[in-house]
Amino acid sequence: MKSKRIVKNIFIILFVALIGLSYWWHITQEDDRSRIGIPISERQNREIYPVLEIVAERLGQIWGIDFIPGTSRLVATENSGRLFIINTETLGVLEINGVPEVNSSGQGGLLDIAVSPEFDEDKKIYFTYSAGGNEGTATHLGRAALDMELLTLEDVEVLYIATPFQRGTSHYGSRVVVDGDYLFLTIGDRGDKNFDDHVSQDISNSLGTTLRLMRDGSIPDDNPFVGEEDVLDEIYSYGHRNVQGMTINPETGELWQSEHGERDGDEINIIKAGGNYGWPETHTGCGYATGRPIGGLPWERDDIVDPIHYWECNTGGFPPAGMAFYNAEGFPEWRGDLFVGSLASEYLAHFKLTNGGLEEQDPLLKEEGWRVRDVTVGEHDGAIYAAVEGRNTSLVRIAPRNR
Repeated sequence: MKSKRIVKNIFIILFVALIGLSYWWHITQEDDRSRIGIPISERQNREIYPVLEIVAERLGQIWGIDFIPGTSRLVATENSGRLFIINTETLGVLEINGVPEVNSSGQGGLLDIAVSPEFDEDKKIYFTYSAGGNEGTATHLGRAALDMELLTLEDVEVLYIATPFQRGTSHYGSRVVVDGDYLFLTIGDRGDKNFDDHVSQDISNSLGTTLRLMRDGSIPDDNPFVGEEDVLDEIYSYGHRNVQGMTINPETGELWQSEHGERDGDEINIIKAGGNYGWPETHTGCGYATGRPIGGLPWERDDIVDPIHYWECNTGGFPPAGMAFYNAEGFPEWRGDLFVGSLASEYLAHFKLTNGGLEEQDPLLKEEGWRVRDVTVGEHDGAIYAAVEGRNTSLVRIAPRNR
């Protein structure tokens, strides 16, 4: 009899706990929705007065976002291999079929997206993803025509595979940017720990590099290493660890990148043709295992390009992600400013360009607890759009109050 009473009491406790958990889940599910239209931060300039609006929920881990030019529709990649069209006015979401098979183990999956500036004419999108081969996985660059009526990808082709294939599933890169006739593509070092003979300093392979291709995947004749023996003609810069953000400065035409360090040592760089960015021979961070510096400092060597901004060892770092310059009308005070998503630090960083450097402003989304994976600007509405890794939230925008 006593054992039956104990079992009954345990059942009651579990039942009450389940009801409480269900109530808590319901409340937390609605919590994000209740924030629509709420000012992001009272610390922000009251004349700017941005508001936070949730655009899409429960879409998984959105990795890359890019607008179809001249529209309010945004293309978004989801890490497991799904591709979405999100109408940022109606908030409608449509899934696109025909995506190639991806390997989403570890840090892999369907990664970045770039829409052709002439999408009205050519319907092309460019995307990066990790996929398997006989010797592991590699970063792939794909191109396809996006049929908006049939909601499918057509004429899918692989433009580039970043060899060699690797057994590990980390540090794929992998951002892609369209710049005129060219494509820029970042490739990570795939987690190589051989600091004495590192792949990022070996330019006979594509790991740890920025590549420059024509839009059909061919190699431009004026790439910095074309014709050099034992060097890949497609390499534009090298000595990178794991670039997670890339954008063009619309004022100068310069290519900017955000890059992960090891323990701290995160960087923002302006990319120069043929430049060596040092990893791991120079680094401002420290080793994960040792806590000691890795290599020398970039400015101690004339052959290394210095970062324009960095987080040195023991500063807490900034593991960066996607980045964009603000080039719209919604926030006039922010025109020309740089916004960079952060992962572990869970905010959207805001920088003003100064003479020879960057000056960090009050961060956005600091109180939300979201990893910010990518960021872009809606030229149609002046809002800043961020792909976030939240409990339910997938895509948000920071909008002017009177847009």
